[in-house]
Amino acid sequence: MFRHADGALPNTVAMGVTVLGWPLGIWLLGQPAWPVNLAGVLLVVLTLTWSAYFIHEFAHQAIFRTPQANERWGTLMSWINGSCFARFDDLRRKHMRHHVERADVITFDLQAFLRARPLLCRLVLALEWLHVPAVEFIMRGCVIALPFIDERKRNARTRVVLTGLVRLTGWGLLAWWSLKAVALYLLAYLLFIHVLRFADCFQHTYDAYPILDDRPIPTDKVRDRAYEQANTFSDVVAIDARWLNLLWLNFGFHNAHHERPVAPWYQLPALHRQLYPDGCAQVITVGELLRAYHRHRVTRVLSKDYGEVLPPGTPNRADGFIGAVGVSFLTAV
Repeated sequence: MFRHADGALPNTVAMGVTVLGWPLGIWLLGQPAWPVNLAGVLLVVLTLTWSAYFIHEFAHQAIFRTPQANERWGTLMSWINGSCFARFDDLRRKHMRHHVERADVITFDLQAFLRARPLLCRLVLALEWLHVPAVEFIMRGCVIALPFIDERKRNARTRVVLTGLVRLTGWGLLAWWSLKAVALYLLAYLLFIHVLRFADCFQHTYDAYPILDDRPIPTDKVRDRAYEQANTFSDVVAIDARWLNLLWLNFGFHNAHHERPVAPWYQLPALHRQLYPDGCAQVITVGELLRAYHRHRVTRVLSKDYGEVLPPGTPNRADGFIGAVGVSFLTAV
């Protein structure tokens, strides 16, 4: 069943926690006691995050032996975290371009969209200043709206409408059961988006290209494996922070992932130690990045520059790292 012989136990446990923990977390949100509600919020954040990164694992076919099994499970995970408005094959296709072409190939030109609408732009910047991830919601809205505004995607209209009806019915049932659960779920979802966008923000300094179809990116520079590794960063809590790095399924060991994309999530810490020496310049810890994530939250929305990462040992070496926004693999359809 599993692609790697050592994958049965870690994959079964992690996927079981994700699939069973998500409804359990929702149930905890509606209980009377606030400590129980807090546990529910944390469990929902964790399972939403794991469901997203399992989509990434299934996209690389790193879990199961057959493409069909990876696709089925990827589709299931997309229903948990709400990325189900896009087909798993579309998410996978666009993400594979990220690896093959060594660029961020995204859905549409968000910066041009905002610059052409000054009032909306000011609203988005104000919300981002308040740490409301407005850009991510615009990207998710684009996935839903795209079949109705672009004829090339019109075949997806029925799917989007039916998916929306199912999701709205689910939200209606949840509200009928507990309005508190709805409010706390929205809080958990906001936290989940921040976890994903924090990781996405600092893992690459690739060029971003808004390309909807299969047109190739410009051949304006050499994008070889050396370029890939030099423009990829490992944003880990710490190299040896075994349990904390699992918050996003070891996705922080990103240089190792790009070196061997089919290596599953549970092998990445050991693979990183095998491939990279202590003090590797591409490793930037979460502690170093938190201030940059906060400081540049508005600047990065319209910035054409990712900023600068200073050499290891330099005080506050990540303070000038602006980072990327709106490049989630869940919305690049």
